Amino acid sequence: MKAFLLAAGHGTRLRPYTDATPKCLLPIRGTPMLEIWLALCRRYGISDVLVNTHAHAPAVVDFVRRWRDGVRVSVVEEPELYGSAGTLRANRKWVEQEERFWVFYADVLTNMDLNAMRSSHHAGVAATIGLYLVPDPQRCGIATVNTAGIVTDFIEKPAVPKSNLAFSGILLGTPELLDILPDKAGCDMAFDVLPRLTGRLGGYQIPEFVLDIGTPENYELAQHAWPGIEITCNGEHAS
Repeated sequence: MKAFLLAAGHGTRLRPYTDATPKCLLPIRGTPMLEIWLALCRRYGISDVLVNTHAHAPAVVDFVRRWRDGVRVSVVEEPELYGSAGTLRANRKWVEQEERFWVFYADVLTNMDLNAMRSSHHAGVAATIGLYLVPDPQRCGIATVNTAGIVTDFIEKPAVPKSNLAFSGILLGTPELLDILPDKAGCDMAFDVLPRLTGRLGGYQIPEFVLDIGTPENYELAQHAWPGIEITCNGEHAS
């Protein structure tokens, strides 16, 4: 399988950590986030990863150039930020022959079982999104899921949330998803795409560790809350 690893953002909320380092290379107990993601991809049989980059692009290119651990990695530099859905639209030829493909937000820290989410994917849906419970749903993209596992409502940052199941930044897509991506500058997956897919969107609740490290508070929390993953990165445990 193939996966997009979305890593182009400036990481504005993470300053000063991202003043000189792209957020995808921020270390979690000594291991860069990008290395953790690539190790997870390797574990679950993802053979090819496309990393988009913009902020601090040379650092990402240098890291990928030195990566030699079982996953083929390509880097696409965006002259301006295309948005999470815009990146998929710009690179759709890379996956349009795939039956399914992954989309990962690089600032999400997880040790989830990707096979379990893939097994939950319903025939006929355009995509399945990974969901997790959050204490502050007003700050997230929030889904309502029926008993069949289909998302019936999705709102980004709702004033009055209907649930506390948030989009994790982990998505399993199909060619149908590519066909509905709007031709819009800065097109965002949560704002512009997922609300249009209700009824054709699967929802999978992730039971394992998930943390968006997009704020200094969460990044600092990750340093002691991260349980690690039972795989190796370049011969060492990914902790």
